[in-house]
Amino acid sequence: MSSTPPPPPPPPPPSDASGGGYGGGVQPTLENPLINYWKKVVLENYANFEGRARRAEFWWYALANIIIGIVFNILIAISGIFWVLDIIYGLAVLIPGIAVGIRRLHDTDKSGWWLLIGLVPFVGIIVLIVFFATEGSRPANQWGQSPKFGA
Repeated sequence: MSSTPPPPPPPPPPSDASGGGYGGGVQPTLENPLINYWKKVVLENYANFEGRARRAEFWWYALANIIIGIVFNILIAISGIFWVLDIIYGLAVLIPGIAVGIRRLHDTDKSGWWLLIGLVPFVGIIVLIVFFATEGSRPANQWGQSPKFGA
């Protein structure tokens, strides 16, 4: 009894130029929003207090800074010398943090001066979290077009 191996499978169909469909086309790499929004806030809009910032921009930037803070705390626990880098980083992102907070408030039709309500113990930070989590206004306001709904 002689058995012959099965024939090889047919070649895959040629992919279209758009890369859509299954297999064949080059799949675009997924962007990392955590890093992209951190770079957008710190490198591209370092001291930009004008305009509006989407919720995603603000919260991804906040998450990145929380993660960096946790890493610094771990490093400080290992070796106390890392507090110097923690202070330098904190000072470096102070201005962009204030700027993105102000732009986020602009997106919700509020003045950047509302950021000062965070100085009120307990209640201030809760009010700011509500403002930051509120969806931005759809129409253009005095700070420009909506980054989410604008043209």
